[in-house]
Amino acid sequence: MDEEASLFCVVEFVEGSRVEKEPAFATGLPVVQNGPPGTFVRFSDGRRVPLPTDQIVDAQDADGAAHVGFGGMRFDGVEDGLLTFRRVRELAAEDQLSPERGRRMTLQPNMVAAVFMEGRLAWGRPRDGSGARRNS
Repeated sequence: MDEEASLFCVVEFVEGSRVEKEPAFATGLPVVQNGPPGTFVRFSDGRRVPLPTDQIVDAQDADGAAHVGFGGMRFDGVEDGLLTFRRVRELAAEDQLSPERGRRMTLQPNMVAAVFMEGRLAWGRPRDGSGARRNS
């Protein structure tokens, strides 16, 4: 899969946000359907929001804000005042995924600068002021 195709949905978070990843752990025993270690976005006010790690194909924060690309999530718009995303395809084999994984992700609009679907601005105002997703 090429990089553009794998970045189905990109969320550009607000200034001062950072990506945090839990370290991988090994128990020495085979673990099935536990899912990958957690991924979070931490905001400058201390809030921390979990993300569906198994859907992340790109995560960075080198330019002062978290940018996260999801390979199988679709942005469905604003529902009940929250930005709403739904899982539309799995990126990993079933035995590598937690059976407790969420099917929907919601984010408060004040956490997000912009949302891009397939490279096009779908919601918000990009931090750089453009209407197209920046190349990472």
